[in-house]
Amino acid sequence: MPHPPVVPSPPRPHPPRTASLVAGVLGVCAALLLVLVAVRWHPLFAVDGAISRTTHRWAVGDRGVTRAFRVLTDWVWDPLTMRLLCAAAAVWLVWRRAAWWTAVWLAVTCALAAILQQSVKAAVDRPRPVWRDPVDSAHYAAFPSGHAMTATLVCGLLLWLLHRLGVSRALWRTAVAAALVSVVGVGVTRVWLGVHWPSDVVGGWLLGALSAALAVVVYEWPRHRRAESPEDRPE
Repeated sequence: MPHPPVVPSPPRPHPPRTASLVAGVLGVCAALLLVLVAVRWHPLFAVDGAISRTTHRWAVGDRGVTRAFRVLTDWVWDPLTMRLLCAAAAVWLVWRRAAWWTAVWLAVTCALAAILQQSVKAAVDRPRPVWRDPVDSAHYAAFPSGHAMTATLVCGLLLWLLHRLGVSRALWRTAVAAALVSVVGVGVTRVWLGVHWPSDVVGGWLLGALSAALAVVVYEWPRHRRAESPEDRPE
């Protein structure tokens, strides 16, 4: 009696190697910058001071741009606005796709990132820039920039979700452009307004991207493990 033909099993998903590699590189860079800020490395602080003094002169001299930057940083790219955007995405995932696990993952990631941000701020306790003629004010410690970290995290997570959903090319390009403008723009406004040193913004970018990459690893790893479990393998 002839044996039935052997049908090859479908390919199993690969482990999230790319996200793990990105997270590793970002983790090293973030840790290095954190150490340099914590030990008050003079070359870094000298560059921070030179850039901040220059941008502060521009901010004082061009009040129109400064007012526009305050609106952008306080309303458009504020961490609360970004978290509300993430909450709206979570609600949409539940309402339109019944994706409860993805919605919970999104909300928990944002909450844990906020805790990480405040913990690093408290541990480093870096003073903010002080000016005789300030154009804006902010509270808590300087490193890392919460605006930069939150914008990077939220934009990164939402872009990853859009990529998974397979949106149209036009929507994808629009989303990427909006994310880039938001992440870069929020960093520029924080330095321009004199409430952060440049390395605070870079630290926020790194920690936000690191948090997003780790979140992707956490999301993808159980799926890979299920595909590799013995009961899923062909006899």
